[in-house]
Amino acid sequence: MEATDENIKTFSSHLDKRYGKGGSKDRTEFEIKAKAFAIGELIKEERKLADMTQEQLAEKIGAKKSFISRIENGKSDIQLSTLYRLLEYGLGKKISFTVK
Repeated sequence: MEATDENIKTFSSHLDKRYGKGGSKDRTEFEIKAKAFAIGELIKEERKLADMTQEQLAEKIGAKKSFISRIENGKSDIQLSTLYRLLEYGLGKKISFTVK
């Protein structure tokens, strides 16, 4: 295993070193991609809990399987209207947002 940097004690410190402090262009881009990945994982988990394939979910909301795959893998930006369609119409869940 590689030697670690003695000054890095937290994950946040690691992100600061690798991508810059919060608000920097690189850090912001990383955080956006991380959120897209997390949303994709949430959709994938809910789809599996509903015992549906990507193809079944896509058909239910009028999309292509490849679109569902890109979203679940964090490779596609998703509009709020699409998120609503996927979760509420496609999977029968309710969406609730919290702004901090």
